[in-house]
Amino acid sequence: MKNKLLRKMVILLVIIAMLGTASILFIHFYLKAENRDQQTIDKVLKTTVDVQQITTNLADECIIRISFKIQADSKEAKEELEKRDFQVKNIIILTLSEKTEKDLKGKEGQLNLEQELKEKISSIMLNGKVEKVYITESLLQ
Repeated sequence: MKNKLLRKMVILLVIIAMLGTASILFIHFYLKAENRDQQTIDKVLKTTVDVQQITTNLADECIIRISFKIQADSKEAKEELEKRDFQVKNIIILTLSEKTEKDLKGKEGQLNLEQELKEKISSIMLNGKVEKVYITESLLQ
């Protein structure tokens, strides 16, 4: 009887120790990954390209004046974006020409535009990809 009770207690302690160790390791690696994902503003600026103000017509005859910052995933990708400036502007103008005022209204419309531009611009990149597109100025008339 004593032997069975002792065996059960040892097994229970081993299980508790294993769960505690697994929890500590999970938390440690999760926090490390979270810190790695957070970038300082200086790192972001080193990989960001400005797209100066673009004024163009939308599909419904409205006019938009808009500017962007495009964040690349590396310095090499930033350099490529700078060289592909005319292609980036072309993608933006063509994308906007398919949109209506309703498509671009509100937060969701602007987030959708940012995501669409991110995907389209990334598709022409050879050295890296676009991490994020930021709308820095927008006037819809």
